[in-house]
Amino acid sequence: MPIYEYFCDDCRTRVSLLVRSISNPGTPECPRCGGTRLDRLMSRFAVVRSEGDRLDNLAGDVEGLGDMDEDDPKAAARLLRKMKDEMGEDAGEDFDEAVDALESGEFGDEEGGGDAGDGGGDDL
Repeated sequence: MPIYEYFCDDCRTRVSLLVRSISNPGTPECPRCGGTRLDRLMSRFAVVRSEGDRLDNLAGDVEGLGDMDEDDPKAAARLLRKMKDEMGEDAGEDFDEAVDALESGEFGDEEGGGDAGDGGGDDL
């Protein structure tokens, strides 16, 4: 059973409708306003890409890092989001919060911060 997308001329919204019968879909009705003046839209589709293709696309962005302003946290946030999108995996809520903080300018020295790799003492 396919899902078709329509644009409702009555309430001016895009809606998705499950069509139970392809051979006889009937008259579609807007679930929001009940209107029947719907125009069928071309739906989006996904393109399956290999991991190599995603990495090649990302490599092009990384090569342009020489032009990135290292003092601009928003530029870094854009790059991080692009990297996450290209990899196609969920990086977790912590990642999204950190990138949001970069974009908003909240990311910086926090009390007790220091280097993340610092063990906290001299164990020589």
